[in-house]
Amino acid sequence: MESEDSHSGWVNEPPPAGPSWPEQPLPHHPQAAQVPPGGRSAPGRASVPPPVPNQTGPAPAGPQRPGPPPAAGSARPVQPASQGRAVVPPAAGAAGTTYPSAQYPTVTPTPPTNSGSGRATVQSTAPPNSGSGRATVQSVPPSENGGSGRASVPSMRSPEDGKSGRTAVPPNLPAPPAPPAANPPDPVTPPPAGPARRRTGLLVGLTAVVAVALAAAGVVVVKPGPVAGWMGGAEPTPTIAADPPEPPPGAVLAAVGNGAPTPTPDGLRTVLDPLVGADVLGPSVHVAVLDVATRELLYGQGPETPTVPASTTKLITAATVLSARGPAYRIATRVVAGTAPGEVVLVGGGDPTLAINATGIYPGAGRLDQLAAQVKQALGGVAPTKVTVDSSLFPKPVYGPGWDADIPTGGFAGPITALMTDGGRVDPKDNVKGAERYANPDIAAGRALARALGLPTAAVNAVARGTAPPDAAAPPAGSEATPGTDQATPGTDQASPGTGPAGPGTELGRVESPPMGRLVEFMLADSDNVVAEALARQVALARNQPASFDGAAAAMDAVVAELKLPADQSTLSDGSGLSRNNRISPELLTDVLALAADGTRPELAGIFAGLPVAGWSGTLTERFEGQDAGAAIGVVRAKTGTLTGVHAIAGVVTTAQGRLLAFSVLADQVPVGLEQAQPPLDRIAAALASCGCGS
Repeated sequence: MESEDSHSGWVNEPPPAGPSWPEQPLPHHPQAAQVPPGGRSAPGRASVPPPVPNQTGPAPAGPQRPGPPPAAGSARPVQPASQGRAVVPPAAGAAGTTYPSAQYPTVTPTPPTNSGSGRATVQSTAPPNSGSGRATVQSVPPSENGGSGRASVPSMRSPEDGKSGRTAVPPNLPAPPAPPAANPPDPVTPPPAGPARRRTGLLVGLTAVVAVALAAAGVVVVKPGPVAGWMGGAEPTPTIAADPPEPPPGAVLAAVGNGAPTPTPDGLRTVLDPLVGADVLGPSVHVAVLDVATRELLYGQGPETPTVPASTTKLITAATVLSARGPAYRIATRVVAGTAPGEVVLVGGGDPTLAINATGIYPGAGRLDQLAAQVKQALGGVAPTKVTVDSSLFPKPVYGPGWDADIPTGGFAGPITALMTDGGRVDPKDNVKGAERYANPDIAAGRALARALGLPTAAVNAVARGTAPPDAAAPPAGSEATPGTDQATPGTDQASPGTGPAGPGTELGRVESPPMGRLVEFMLADSDNVVAEALARQVALARNQPASFDGAAAAMDAVVAELKLPADQSTLSDGSGLSRNNRISPELLTDVLALAADGTRPELAGIFAGLPVAGWSGTLTERFEGQDAGAAIGVVRAKTGTLTGVHAIAGVVTTAQGRLLAFSVLADQVPVGLEQAQPPLDRIAAALASCGCGS
């Protein structure tokens, strides 16, 4: 039984709960582990996760939060670092990005009437159909009492939206007077210096305040006529330029470089041999430690020996599906018109993250309520009378070879079908391993759609399996995301909205999963076994193999060979690692990690976005708690694996000198339980993080 802890971070805040309809739930194992949700860091832990490893290539691009464009002459703001990833803001003016031009104030001179100076004011004017104003600087005479003119800049306000803008000078300056007449008299020259020197000095000082404030705001002040004299110089068109933009900031978390010293094999052996030989790990412990930059094996104990890998198998699943499908691929769930009048067929494409509504466990998942809305629109108000489910894309069996007998009832996985909601969970808010799963997740999904379509209870209960018409049964059910967007391009024609009854096989609606890179994150962060099996079948479909356990295993082995990795060191029976028939060598796992980290296969870099961080996230949230393992917190990213008698860890670590290593430790004859077996594995990773090891 898989007993690895899981702390999901994917649950959205649900809306008010509606009625639930449990659909033939599996009997729940009374001893199934109920692990509370994680995502917490223990007191005293480092609060900064490690950088994404990238020895020779750029860090993979992550999702960008939308934000306002930068002001003219300013550097872009630094986006907050995602968990453990280097964040490098894009250069200003990147290709394909345009921003509205800066608005500059214009200066119109007006001569003073009874004195040698005037006062300048800035007033906002809003261009048509714009939410922002343009500041216009005009000169007006001083007050009648002979006081010197003062420069004041009112708050820029858009007449359309009423929102105030930035105030360039302190707010205690007087409000601007009314604008001058449309036809001002000819300009006069400023009076010579003399008794008015004090007043002129004040004018110069206040004018400097305006100039500095406007320059700080990124605007340019043009100086014709008398304004030129006040601000110095007699040129008619000189300008005060804004400060030059600051250079773009560097990475928030810098990538690891190649210049750090490499640990020596002798130094590593001195440190690791006593830890690897711990009695609690048993007689079958196989280890590999690889330098990512040089691919040199620095330490090995049976590194090529195929070993039961448990959930570290998911590293192979991640690498092969990202290679075969690409990180932008999305899995579609469709509804097509059936052959019988009033029949609609829900066609599963193998998306395990499909949600019933907004309460789904996986963020960004396609939703049945939205799919139902599309179907209603396509039918033009003609209500369907029957829902059939087609989950034939994944052939039987639904449980894997070599799985423990308690998997169907323990909640660590469920039946693997091409159609399910929330990974087959009965309660989408149940985000821990051991969650109760549907015995027939495809039927449960069909009934959820029937309810969303408004079918009566009798029709909901009558949902049954079938097949879509031949024209719709082929598995195009996926697409590539359109570059620069989050939208996917559908692979089939759809019915025109409101056309009424459609011919058999006509697509009435579709929803799609998050991108494949995001699905890999879901799988790795919480060791999601159902997602892993669904992704393994995507490898099979991409390589024209049956989407079964055997077909997926054969396709994954083939892609491992395509990646020029040692395929002879792997024998797979599933994609999750629940099977005790799986065999993978420690060296193959470190080779996969090094390939993903070195930048030569950028599509594989998404692996690191999902790898748990020691003492920080996912299945490593509650690990590395002892003082002898504390050095690993925040600098180790790794996938764990746990079955009864099998304990494993494989990942990357940055040494104290800054060298990036890939490591794998597989022990498949462990005589003790989880609480005793995991700390020795943590100490091995921590030793790699803290030692110079002869470098």
